[in-house]
Amino acid sequence: MRPPVCRSCLGALLKFLNFLQAFIGVSIIVYSVWMLTKWSGHDSALLGGTLGDSNSLPEPWFIYLFMAIGVSVCAITSTGHIAAESINGCCLCFYAVLISALILFEASVVAILMLNTHWEEDLPRDRTGELDRLKKFIEVNIDVCRWVGVTVIIIQALSLFLALILRSLAPTTRRSDSDDDLPTVRAPLLYPHYGSAAPGAASPDGKVNSDIWSTRVREKYGLNQGVFPYAPSQGP
Repeated sequence: MRPPVCRSCLGALLKFLNFLQAFIGVSIIVYSVWMLTKWSGHDSALLGGTLGDSNSLPEPWFIYLFMAIGVSVCAITSTGHIAAESINGCCLCFYAVLISALILFEASVVAILMLNTHWEEDLPRDRTGELDRLKKFIEVNIDVCRWVGVTVIIIQALSLFLALILRSLAPTTRRSDSDDDLPTVRAPLLYPHYGSAAPGAASPDGKVNSDIWSTRVREKYGLNQGVFPYAPSQGP
């Protein structure tokens, strides 16, 4: 009974962690939609004036990138919720790969920002100004943003750890599904010492010999003869 209880508890904890990550992803999407709506209403004249620009990226590229990150986080958390609900080995492995890729992406972004002090020069120009606003907001609230980032990394690392544990505790479907494929040992209905007497053959006194048949049928289907006694001499 312990493994099912452990799987249920760990699955519930993984669902809760994925719920927190889904909340972050939805918040990013909502904020991206708000930025896109604000930029479209305030600078709608730029849409017609930037058609001849040599830059191949769209004007609100930062908003689109921010929205794509939110959608990716929501998709990964949805996969994690399905994996935690089904406790399937394949789903858990797929979720572990996705969350690992997300953690590596975030770690690489942080490393680039820390090592490259001129990272803004490598990015295309953001005409919406949302990148500068976000940068100023982070600089003003650097302590809060640092704690939020550390919390997000811890949640993702715990999700990966729980997914790996659930993968090891997941029931092997090969054992349960292959029971029907196992060769069944079939035994004759009659005992060997009865010779070639067929079930239902007439005895010398003219009565049908049903004792052999009933005994073998009871043994085949696992009926306990101590609980359900049967005597051929007794009437029905």
